[in-house]
Amino acid sequence: MGRLAQWVVIEADVAVRRMSHDQKVRLADEIYAQQPNMLASILALPGMGADMSQLEVALHVLLVTFQAMKLSGHQWPLITEDIQDGCLQRLTARARFNEGLPQELATKVVEQFHTEHAERYLLAFVYGWLDEHDLMGVRTEAEKYLMLGALNLVECVAFVGAVKPRP
Repeated sequence: MGRLAQWVVIEADVAVRRMSHDQKVRLADEIYAQQPNMLASILALPGMGADMSQLEVALHVLLVTFQAMKLSGHQWPLITEDIQDGCLQRLTARARFNEGLPQELATKVVEQFHTEHAERYLLAFVYGWLDEHDLMGVRTEAEKYLMLGALNLVECVAFVGAVKPRP
């Protein structure tokens, strides 16, 4: 199982929701110092058509993800651009695979993916947050990139969380 327990993700979300603007800026500064590529992947969204309200949704996902990583007590390796690219390739390949399946089988594959995901609680949070902000329909290119960016954060955390530390 992943490094982020359910309570960690919930506690991270509650903490971020309670933060002032200045506290969120300080947390973003920590992200920049420790996981700059995660921050860059979200800050690139306006260049892909995301408006400010959509960017705020993605930033909340980033802040909660990073806060959960901190609360876990685990030492997280740097998420590099190469890791992000590899995770995004796997994520989009899964999406393309599911598109060709009959609805019933596609539903089973998605359910299995969620159930067996290394960071299923973080994944559930991201899907819930996107749904709460009416972004699951992916009606525009900007929404597609926002969803991919948010889900790729989860994939990257799952990937680096599975890396065994070197002695």
